[in-house]
Amino acid sequence: MKTIIYTEKAPAPIGPYNQAVLKGNTLYTSGQIALNPATMELVVDNIEMETKQVMENMKAVLEAAGMTFENVVKTTIFIMNMNDFGSINTVYGSYFNEKTAPARETVQVACLPKNVNVEISMIAVL
Repeated sequence: MKTIIYTEKAPAPIGPYNQAVLKGNTLYTSGQIALNPATMELVVDNIEMETKQVMENMKAVLEAAGMTFENVVKTTIFIMNMNDFGSINTVYGSYFNEKTAPARETVQVACLPKNVNVEISMIAVL
């Protein structure tokens, strides 16, 4: 049995997927981009603001599942330009305790949904 996780504090899915799925003690999130959930408009003024919106969306999904960033064991970061890595990493890192930060990979891709610059997904465990 799986439990679908949904919150209005993160962007609503715009396709055949859910914000997250809880299976047993493990939460699998869909990738989040910088959509403001209140307006469904992109926050792409600069890479720092874009990354912050992504992380705030992810925070809302984690909270809807009764978790925090401390529960995250693995993240995947997709970025359009590896030159943005430092700025993304600074914002991303501010959400984690460095000593207990999750495993992670960061991959540069050719294109992301809505032509955003960063998308992040996570796996978390209760």
